[in-house]
Amino acid sequence: MKDWREEYKRKTITAVEAAQLVKSGDTVSFTLGREAYAIGLAIAARASELTNVKVFQPFPGYDFGWYDPGWEEFFQIKIYMPTAISQQMVQDRRCDIEVNDILCWSESTRQQSDVVITEVSAPDNNGFCSFGAALWNKRKHIKNARIVIAEVNDQLIRTFGDNYVHISEIDYFVPHQVTRGIVADGSLGGREIKKPEQYMKDISGYVSSLIKTGDTLQIGIGRVSEHLIELGLLDGKSDLGWHSEATPPGVIRLVREGIINGKRKNFLPGKVVVTSLGGANKEDMDWANNNPLFWLVDVDFLWDVRNIAANDNMVAINQALTVDITGQVSAESIGYQIFSGSGGQTAFAYGALLSKGGRGITILPSVAKTRDGKMISRIVPSFESGTATTVTRNCVDHVVTEYGIARLRGKSLRRRAEELIAVAHPDFRAELTKEAKRLFWP
Repeated sequence: MKDWREEYKRKTITAVEAAQLVKSGDTVSFTLGREAYAIGLAIAARASELTNVKVFQPFPGYDFGWYDPGWEEFFQIKIYMPTAISQQMVQDRRCDIEVNDILCWSESTRQQSDVVITEVSAPDNNGFCSFGAALWNKRKHIKNARIVIAEVNDQLIRTFGDNYVHISEIDYFVPHQVTRGIVADGSLGGREIKKPEQYMKDISGYVSSLIKTGDTLQIGIGRVSEHLIELGLLDGKSDLGWHSEATPPGVIRLVREGIINGKRKNFLPGKVVVTSLGGANKEDMDWANNNPLFWLVDVDFLWDVRNIAANDNMVAINQALTVDITGQVSAESIGYQIFSGSGGQTAFAYGALLSKGGRGITILPSVAKTRDGKMISRIVPSFESGTATTVTRNCVDHVVTEYGIARLRGKSLRRRAEELIAVAHPDFRAELTKEAKRLFWP
């Protein structure tokens, strides 16, 4: 049998050589997670030689330059989740936005890309590479590509589950170079205000009251939701399970302490089921490396409503931008201005309600500030025209602000309005009540 090492050596090229594989008119897709930095820079450096290259970057992290005005002739950008680096391009409408499909990852993984660019670890003794701390849809993306280029980073961790690819499935390998570019901080931008710790702590306390020992949890990204565990969300809980896209700060520590152990899970018991790891210090990430407790799966498997619902007592916790007084949730836009993608929020909202004993929890601060400093309510009588409905009111269970918990399941329109007004900021309750009476009373 031919030694895989010979094949690997033959496939190894420089970043400049990799960039030469991209032709005008090609579709180039970066996989979700850390971007291949050296390859991205080398492609951007060829801008004057290329036209109409369609670039898909799901979650922009490094600033390759093509987010700035004036690059449109060379690179046409499509993204999924806006970040600080790409937010101005989104606001200027100089890029296209991918819309998530509840049943599977976006159409981009089903359509062939000319070039797919990813990051992998060095091969193990059997010629298998790891995708590191983030799997997402990389395996599927690779299968539907004409050319696959992988930047090799020997610092990436290895995990169990589906988090691997054999060198025979990759066409070219590029040695990793030290990254010195600007990296997105993962924030979504938009009409956020800096959160005082106290009201985040209040939200964490209300959400904690809805969580029971033995529950299986999902927590989505967001400037409040990502810090819930650090603010005491799971204090005093035990025997918790985890089935979520990622691991916000505190999760890996709680696994180490045995608080998250999956003992009561009835779907993949004993496993921390995610599609990416993070939010931890180096010591925790080293502990997760090659640890059989952590099970990285393809995002389509993770987001499958049937798999989510297979977990009894599934609790889905996600952050919203705005909620109307009937219970509709938007986590994506205000009007036509896009701030984020839906992620797995829709799937987890449905899956939690289908779960035996499951609960859905939407969190949001009661107010935000506009750019001119005006305070506005995030609980509104109705959405602005163009606002995306991420979760329909039929599937919204609990809504939590720093003022309490609105319980919506099984409630009429009038009762929903009353519940939501009660957790709105006090300065806006009279106005919201007036609108509710106009809309839902004679």
